[in-house]
Amino acid sequence: MNTVHIVIDGKDLDVKAGKNVLDCALDSGIYIPHLCHHPDLVPAESCRMCIVQAEGRIVSSCALTAEDGMSITTNNEEIKRMRILALELLLTAHPEDCTTCPKYGNCELQMLIQYIGPTTGRLKMRTKGIKTEDRNPLFVHDMNRCVLCGRCIRACGELRGVGALVYQKKDIEVYVGTLHNKLLIDADCRFCGACAEVCPTGAIRDKISLAEEGRTKEDGAIPCKFACPAHTDIPRYIRYVREGKHEEAVAVIREKLPFPKVLGHICTHVCEINCRRKEVNQAMSIRDIKRYAAEHDTGSLWKGKGKQLPSSGKKVCVIGGGPTGLTAAYYLRKQGHDVTLKEAMPDVGGMLVYGIPAYRLPRQVVAEEALLIIDTGIHIETNVRVKKPLDLLKEFDAILIAIGGHAGVRLPIEGNSLQGVILNTDFLRNASMGVSTGIGKKVIVLGGGNVAFDCARTAKRLGAVEVQVACLETGETMLADDEEIEGAQEEGIKVYPGSTFEQITGSIFVTGVDFMKVKSFSFDENRRAIIEKEPDSGWHIKADTVIFAVGQRPDLSAEAGLELGRGNCVVVNEKSASTKLPGVFAAGDVVYGTKSVVEAIAAGRSAASEVDHYLGGDGDISEILAPVEDLDNAIPQAGYIGPCPSFGSLRRAKAVLTDAETRRSNFLPVDYGIKPEDISGESQRCLQCDLRLKIRSPRRWVDYTEQREAR
Repeated sequence: MNTVHIVIDGKDLDVKAGKNVLDCALDSGIYIPHLCHHPDLVPAESCRMCIVQAEGRIVSSCALTAEDGMSITTNNEEIKRMRILALELLLTAHPEDCTTCPKYGNCELQMLIQYIGPTTGRLKMRTKGIKTEDRNPLFVHDMNRCVLCGRCIRACGELRGVGALVYQKKDIEVYVGTLHNKLLIDADCRFCGACAEVCPTGAIRDKISLAEEGRTKEDGAIPCKFACPAHTDIPRYIRYVREGKHEEAVAVIREKLPFPKVLGHICTHVCEINCRRKEVNQAMSIRDIKRYAAEHDTGSLWKGKGKQLPSSGKKVCVIGGGPTGLTAAYYLRKQGHDVTLKEAMPDVGGMLVYGIPAYRLPRQVVAEEALLIIDTGIHIETNVRVKKPLDLLKEFDAILIAIGGHAGVRLPIEGNSLQGVILNTDFLRNASMGVSTGIGKKVIVLGGGNVAFDCARTAKRLGAVEVQVACLETGETMLADDEEIEGAQEEGIKVYPGSTFEQITGSIFVTGVDFMKVKSFSFDENRRAIIEKEPDSGWHIKADTVIFAVGQRPDLSAEAGLELGRGNCVVVNEKSASTKLPGVFAAGDVVYGTKSVVEAIAAGRSAASEVDHYLGGDGDISEILAPVEDLDNAIPQAGYIGPCPSFGSLRRAKAVLTDAETRRSNFLPVDYGIKPEDISGESQRCLQCDLRLKIRSPRRWVDYTEQREAR
């Protein structure tokens, strides 16, 4: 690297040739005040705060190239006078009351004032009178606070290549806006957040603080990743899909989740609920993008190339072959432990096989991804029910209980034991195994979650003529995904939200259910339901089958020797997978009750880390499968996202669904995901929120401890 020798305030420095003096000083621990300058932007030389004296001239250091032998003075009486004058000019049209500013305490202008010192107030104050624009999604434009540093315009153009922001003029006032003062969505803004990230004063700012409620800035900036229980790097794999790099995309996913295809079919996609694109028009179809990548992946970047530590000499038994157990076994094996998995059913997969219907999750998808896990060297024992897990400590160094919640819940209402009353787990398991379920022609499902709709739609496919679903929750608060509710209704299933289950009628066999309308429904501090009914609102539905789908619980008894808590769940130490018994761990639904598959997988990862640490490992189950990005080269190029006409109006791609008339009589797949011709357009809709975090932080006076203390 070519270097030149310069002197700044008497300090000898060898710096990179061609670099500007301001950056040379800042990189060497010498603070020079500045405002329009930013480490990722081309110098603008507009604020006149960074002036220095060099070769007898006072010049802006951001535009002064370091030359060999150059001597620079960063502060003297003339420089100070000129800086104060420049600052006063900036402040003539800036609000005086900083305490009302949302960026108070984190404003670069405020810090600059503290460094330079109080101004004399010689210049007359004026009010810009520019109306704050808060109609845009995600961002507020408050140009009364703008100091015309130009950072936002340069970031929009130089960093992103979008060019949505320009200088505008109203009377005598110049301000930052869009061409013809359009809203951002009409100005082809990409909503990447670069402008808000570089703004020093809060003139352009986020509507919601990124670091509020105890979240880190990364959590707030990338809410999809934060919401994902496994914290998958969603923007990164979407970017790879857009570029047609499916192997790279799946490698990113597999760094956190060993079931990309399974989750591509049935993930509850809380990431989409939190997607920032939703504030623009519609959330990204993240689950379908994951599925598309997984279905077009060859495995070239991850098969046989992940972590596999040498043998530790330790033996672990995982009880339960569902998503939690398989995930934990997978990572424990990678940590070098000898892992045996014991499963009570004929096949591994747990609820993936014996709960979720095949029309939602094809069995070959589960079998394929389970085999990849097993092939890492895990010993599998099926048709083995472990009743006394503690006895296994004689053979194994650690035990992880991950049996899920396979016992249905029977509500304590009159008629709950009549013939024709079935539990959800029994019904779905028998249907999956091709065993007679015992349902009749008129079926009522009690419950409003996804499992309830799995039961209802399965009953319809098994030949039930009338299928109806009733639940306590209102239509807006039902626990099932909207797509499940809509799919059921399209198949002719009637839904009755806001209904109490008064009694199941009949003497020996079920004849129907009595209901009343719910006026209000909530839970007390002990999670007991508080229900207020509408007077004289009762009605009756005839039926010959009632399926309870109001929850599941672990199938455990006192014989297991474990401490059991609410809902028959295993009690573990706070925020941990360890029980009070040394070497005994529990994770997944058996600990916290029924949740989602992705949460079960995340629980398996966490438990594997804890068990590894207990066995003497470092607990680090992370692995790198995707290409490592070169932050100095790849990111600026990736950050240049370019213009996209009508970007804000791009509509979410729709998955291909089998029509209701065809699908309701069989268990063939219902959802075929996004069509190949639509996947590029859908991945293009991503705001790429993570790119914002690649923008470097500006150097502030408070970051230069020695100089601050010297003052």
